[in-house]
Amino acid sequence: MPRQKFEFANAEGQTLAGLLETPLSGRPEDWRYAVFAHCFTCGKDIAAATRISRGLAARGIAVLRFDFTGLGGSDGDFANTDFSSNVADLLAAAQALEAHHSAPSLLVGHSLGGAAVLVAAQSLPGVKAVATIGAPATADHVKHLFADVEERLHRDGEASVTLGPRRFNIRRQLLDDLDAHASAGHIRRLGRPLLVFHSPLDEVVPIEQAARIYEAALHPKSFISLDRADHLLSRQEDAEYVSATLAAWAGRYLGLMAPPTRPAGTVEEGEVLVTELDKHFLRGLYSASHALLADEPLGMGGGNRGPTPYDLLLMSLGACTSMTLRMYADRKRIPLEDVDIELVHERVHARDCAECAERDGHVERITRRVRLVGDLDAAQREDLLRIADRCPVHRTLASAPVIVTHLVD
Repeated sequence: MPRQKFEFANAEGQTLAGLLETPLSGRPEDWRYAVFAHCFTCGKDIAAATRISRGLAARGIAVLRFDFTGLGGSDGDFANTDFSSNVADLLAAAQALEAHHSAPSLLVGHSLGGAAVLVAAQSLPGVKAVATIGAPATADHVKHLFADVEERLHRDGEASVTLGPRRFNIRRQLLDDLDAHASAGHIRRLGRPLLVFHSPLDEVVPIEQAARIYEAALHPKSFISLDRADHLLSRQEDAEYVSATLAAWAGRYLGLMAPPTRPAGTVEEGEVLVTELDKHFLRGLYSASHALLADEPLGMGGGNRGPTPYDLLLMSLGACTSMTLRMYADRKRIPLEDVDIELVHERVHARDCAECAERDGHVERITRRVRLVGDLDAAQREDLLRIADRCPVHRTLASAPVIVTHLVD
């Protein structure tokens, strides 16, 4: 399941609602885990949180995003929360993730969630890297949101405020707690690699806050400008950019396996090299100019990090068939607009194979389905179908090639 419902209890015993975005490939024991903290009064389903979490999951990092106490699908009263309770919720999320899967090695925080992860990380020894997105350096930055009701809060202890499209009740304890988190000293003690994302056009949290974070942090630290993005990363391309660059940056600290790079000077033109990348089934496949992965499915004991050997065989035949049809159609000026090749490999009993010469035992059968798109007449379709059988890979497979194997030093 790529997305799983994930509920857990906070420090007060209230149930918090979360979603765990998991990678579509790889073995769960090889995944890395992250916790995503959303912006103030937002929720786990805000577009930026959803898109970034899914983008990280697509790159091998399972991400837990959840609603803080009193928000979204989580229990509790928002009026009873403050910045410290948000940090406590983050710690509870990390502990629950460790209990059911694995401890998070990455914390990601958006806006005030970024300020929260900078505090929470110091209580989570398993965290290897931290990233903030449009975050203030300290929690007290959000006090300006309550300027109109600050006098009432001090007088009555409680007030109603409008934040975004919603109205919330808050209590004086929130202001007092924000004042208690006005120092950036904890950032200097972070002790983890830090990546700071911020837009110079952010009108909610000015970029000067990113400068405060960066100046307070010790190396290794990095900053990435989000160019024209708004505070909520409402454009899809901005969220996808964050997830792609964050995954690439975090990979070196989380020990994620990068795509294979071609071994320098070891593969000649016309040759290929296959190497072991783990002690299971993951293999690096190299030509003189390219690199990719081969693996087996999870059910076969592999990590599902790449196509199987038989998948690659079918892909080779399909690619060659498609290329041959395109070359022939162009040369003969046949109006072929598009071509799809579907292939299936089966091991069938000879007596059930009408196309096979042998009638006993089992035979290997590849079924190839050719879909031709364009204003083609019947004669042109038949001509192209005939040409499909003449692609070089097809002819190689049909000729029962001799395979010679040698041991080398």
